[in-house]
Amino acid sequence: MSGEWAEIDARATPPRVSIPRAYNAAVDFVDRHVAQGRGARIAIRDDTSSYDYAELAARTARAGHAVRSAGAGLEQRVMMCMLDSIDFVAVFFGAIKAGAVPVPVNTLLTTADYAHLLRDSRARVLVVSDALYGKLEPALAAAPLLQKVLIARTVQGGPDGGHEHLESRMAKSPDTLEPAATTADDVAFWLYSSGSTGPPKGAMHLHASLTYTAALFGQGVLGVREDDVVFSAAKLFFAYGLGNAMSFPLQVGATAVLMAERPTPASVMRTLAKHRPTIFYGVPTLFAALLADPATSAERGSDALRFCVSAGEALPRHVGEKWRARFGVDILDGIRSTEMLHMFIANRPGEVRYGSSGKPVPGYDARLQAEDGTPVPDGQEGALWVRGPSAAIGYWNNRERSLGTFHGPWTKTGDQYVREAAGYYTYVGRSDDMLKVSGQWVSPFEVEQALGAHDAVLEAAVVGHTDEDGLVKPKAFVVLKRAADASPELASELKSFVKDRLAPFKYPRWIEFVADLPKTATGKIQRFKLRRS
Repeated sequence: MSGEWAEIDARATPPRVSIPRAYNAAVDFVDRHVAQGRGARIAIRDDTSSYDYAELAARTARAGHAVRSAGAGLEQRVMMCMLDSIDFVAVFFGAIKAGAVPVPVNTLLTTADYAHLLRDSRARVLVVSDALYGKLEPALAAAPLLQKVLIARTVQGGPDGGHEHLESRMAKSPDTLEPAATTADDVAFWLYSSGSTGPPKGAMHLHASLTYTAALFGQGVLGVREDDVVFSAAKLFFAYGLGNAMSFPLQVGATAVLMAERPTPASVMRTLAKHRPTIFYGVPTLFAALLADPATSAERGSDALRFCVSAGEALPRHVGEKWRARFGVDILDGIRSTEMLHMFIANRPGEVRYGSSGKPVPGYDARLQAEDGTPVPDGQEGALWVRGPSAAIGYWNNRERSLGTFHGPWTKTGDQYVREAAGYYTYVGRSDDMLKVSGQWVSPFEVEQALGAHDAVLEAAVVGHTDEDGLVKPKAFVVLKRAADASPELASELKSFVKDRLAPFKYPRWIEFVADLPKTATGKIQRFKLRRS
């Protein structure tokens, strides 16, 4: 049966992980704590209440019954567009326990994006927070295989479109559920990853994937403990947030603090002060925003912090140093990807080198190579490849892109790095034109298309540009149909125009009007020349 759990020796380097063949991740991350006497420990604190491990186990079982009775059978997808709350955790692990495949998706996307994800995933059940339903409703017609929509109520509130509420269906369900007869190598969940071109790709992860990241990085590097209280500003739908605030704390029986609202300096500081977490996870843009806010200080945050963690984009050296000076704790920066699920290179407590991504996480191997595949010596730039047990098995229904990324045990990250003789890896840039903005991928081509739809625009090119904090944001070079129309007012109008058509983090922060764009003889835009300007 699949009611067994993994054995982890966290004292070894790397931690020794033994996962039985018959394995269901929900049993290990949720039910195990009740069986081992931790049922009364607090597992989740969200905007509404606190829930101990016994309550989480019962709620997970009811959620599993709910999605199964709604039409999600073995290996069928349950799309989740949900704000961070106890319901997210219960639906995610409830679907896994029932043998279905949860697919958490970004809550900041457009209706067109959701229509694609529903079609591509062939989801049978959609669970959506009421506060987000308005953007999802027009996309439902594009999902002919969708059998049921369940509305998760939130404190923010919103329409339900006449659909059944998740809570109502869960209230009719038993609080125990026999786990599906899954194995460690069964697909447990998907996470969609953006690419340099084309629509998002569904990275398929196994039941064992969560356990490996929780053991190798959560315990092996961070040393997450049962008495920890963790708070992640990065949301659960991200691979980063999923580990930070769910698999890492639930693996050891710790407590996770979930906040549904957008992470602003005010909301983050309020949560830090209220719940006094010992570990705080963010992204460089947020850490810089917190430092820029004069109201933030160590006294107004958590006095229990052991350290902070950053990922999503490279952490500028000065941001880390200023944070350490103001808050008295380090930020452990690292690199992770949706394909690898979480960190595979990172700084460690007591071994922080600001300006670098750190060293490979024990249990993972990294290498740098030239375009011809030959190894790159220390001190020279090369393409980063990584090998580790948490890699996705491929992209759903996308063989070409899978072959381009996954090469046997090795995964091509698309990042360019330099390795120092001491073993630290320093980020140089992307090997394609993709931008990492506030921890999320942005395709320049997508932004260029949105700008090109404006009546005044002839053509546009988008590149990364660093702001005053050293963080990358989109900058657009725009050629107008009538050069005389250039004005600050038109620049503001174009920014709003893009915001209305794409996820808001993708809009260009700067717009520069130019007479023409540099191009090759074949007409390809030479973005590298624009980056220098």
